Amino acid sequence: MEIITQLLPFVFLMLIMYFVIIRPQQNEVKAKKAMLEALKKGDKVITNGGFIVVIHKVEENFFSVKMNDDTIVKMTRDAISKKYESEA
Repeated sequence: MEIITQLLPFVFLMLIMYFVIIRPQQNEVKAKKAMLEALKKGDKVITNGGFIVVIHKVEENFFSVKMNDDTIVKMTRDAISKKYESEA
């Protein structure tokens, strides 16, 4: 019985850490993966570098993105931060 009372605070601490840190991070990873899977040609996205680009071609591990009318660049999926939602 004494061992249980000594371990109980650690169990509560682990539960709190799970619900405050680990679980929200897992949900965020799932949401980003779903967003990357749903991207298609013509979508505007924001890169990790802060560029707003348009997806030109979707490949298995890469995106070809249009930076302007003349420049098409190939980026990894990890380089995409989020989908651009215009405020207007």
